Amino acid sequence: MALIAGPTASGKSALAVALAAHSNGVVINADASQVYRDLRIISARPSSAEEQATEHQLFGHIDGAESCSAAQWAAEARAAIADVHAQDRLPILVGGTGLYLRTLLDGIAPVPDINPEIRTRARALPVTEAYAALAMLDPEAAGRLNPADTTRIARALEVIQSTGRPLTEWQKDRVGGISTDIHLVAATLLPPREWLNARCDTRFIAMLDQGGIGEVEALLARRLDPALPVMRAIGVSAVTALIKGDLSRSAAIESGQIATRQYAKRQYTWFRNQPPPDWMRIDTTLDNDAVNNLAIKLRNMALTV
Repeated sequence: MALIAGPTASGKSALAVALAAHSNGVVINADASQVYRDLRIISARPSSAEEQATEHQLFGHIDGAESCSAAQWAAEARAAIADVHAQDRLPILVGGTGLYLRTLLDGIAPVPDINPEIRTRARALPVTEAYAALAMLDPEAAGRLNPADTTRIARALEVIQSTGRPLTEWQKDRVGGISTDIHLVAATLLPPREWLNARCDTRFIAMLDQGGIGEVEALLARRLDPALPVMRAIGVSAVTALIKGDLSRSAAIESGQIATRQYAKRQYTWFRNQPPPDWMRIDTTLDNDAVNNLAIKLRNMALTV
């Protein structure tokens, strides 16, 4: 199995398609925003023509009214990988969501169902109060988390309150990972930051020019819960402000570009520090010839067991 990972706008999709062409492969999505049907343009999903030219799976298959968890995606990815292997083809995972990849490869903590009342209370607390409670019950988790990280603080708090055991302890017993059952060849794209930032900026403007505003208008017309992942996807907030008249076009572009660059920076840091040392790091920009050569190299490595 092949894996192409890295921050947004780093060139993952082009490399994945080239690899698929050289290997009779199937491109399988590993990006949390690209699973949603509502966000082809804003999430930079492959176009319909690209999906028809090369088989793609797990792109745009979930309605925005639903919330796709890492565990759900990992289960779907395991099934897709098994199906592609059964066809004697190469599964090619491509994406930048580290949590998705870690859940698939390393497994998930077998945390029992959380008591609903405890969950409701934990998630209703202001983040400052939740953080203070977590610091008393699980100081290790509190020291590790950003005090403003509402989602992760609430999760750590509800786990220890409901189970009596810190989340980090549960995570030591991960189950369901496939890393020991597959031959994995992984490439992480980490191009120069200046080049990546410029790509992020240019691509956001292109999104607006190529239908991104209409896409968000259609999303807003559905009146979905603002807390849903599809509503919190990078770019949606800036375009929403533009549509409502809260921001001018230039201000909305600046806001969207900043959010995209910040997201790319977080991804860059994660992929630079977290993956195993045997994952290939590509720290240069790739022209068409370099993409083709790298695709051939990955094919040869992936098909050699």
